[in-house]
Amino acid sequence: MADGTEELLRMANVGPAVVRRLARVGVTAPADLRGRDPYEMYERLCALDGRRHDPCLLDTFLSVVDQAGGGEPRPWWTYTQERKRHG
Repeated sequence: MADGTEELLRMANVGPAVVRRLARVGVTAPADLRGRDPYEMYERLCALDGRRHDPCLLDTFLSVVDQAGGGEPRPWWTYTQERKRHG
């Protein structure tokens, strides 16, 4: 595995499946997440795959972008209310 992948796997809420999905939207290392819009990442992935992914994946994207920006690691489900408020 590339160094960036190993770094991603050390982040909270990230396993091999999430790494694969992040790669589909151009994220191969935590540094690639800084300044990214998790909602746009999720919508882009859904468009690329031609289907709606589970919204929990969006919660995970919110989590990893937050962590990359310096936020403390938190379980993905702590982002669910934020996602629901966003609409």
